[in-house]
Amino acid sequence: MTTDALVIRHATLNDVTALSTFARRAFHETFAADNDPADMAQYLAEAFSPGKQEAELGNARRTCLLAEVNGVLAGYACVMDGAAHEAVTASHPVELERFYVDQRWHGRGMAAQLMDAVLRVARGLDGDALWLGVWERNAKAIRFYEKHGFERVGAQTFRLGSDVQHDDVMRRPL
Repeated sequence: MTTDALVIRHATLNDVTALSTFARRAFHETFAADNDPADMAQYLAEAFSPGKQEAELGNARRTCLLAEVNGVLAGYACVMDGAAHEAVTASHPVELERFYVDQRWHGRGMAAQLMDAVLRVARGLDGDALWLGVWERNAKAIRFYEKHGFERVGAQTFRLGSDVQHDDVMRRPL
């Protein structure tokens, strides 16, 4: 991938349909093999419907970044200003709610560039710490976050359909 082919931009309400479709597919590809199909279907319907995406994009505290290669959506990240978790010590925490890169682009530098853009957004919000929840069984993502300065500081639950799962809470200073 050449860097000039990659564009990272802020999502708008015009991106609702494309983001909804991409987000559903990325989440399914990442987690379906390790989860019950009924729980997965329920979560996908609730979390990534066009209506849900429209509401999220319309939230003034949330910033969603889209990574596009030659105009095709290839990754996205969503940041929530001021979101707090009890394990995260910070005066102004910022949450990295979602971070997904299409599997075709894994290992090609896109995720690092998207993370750099996330860090710029979080700093622009005057955040002093960026935190996230990552499934404790997602070793690849945990390694990526550790490589980018995140450390485990706690845990939280995550509900996928009827399945209650456990996430590591990770934090990095800004």
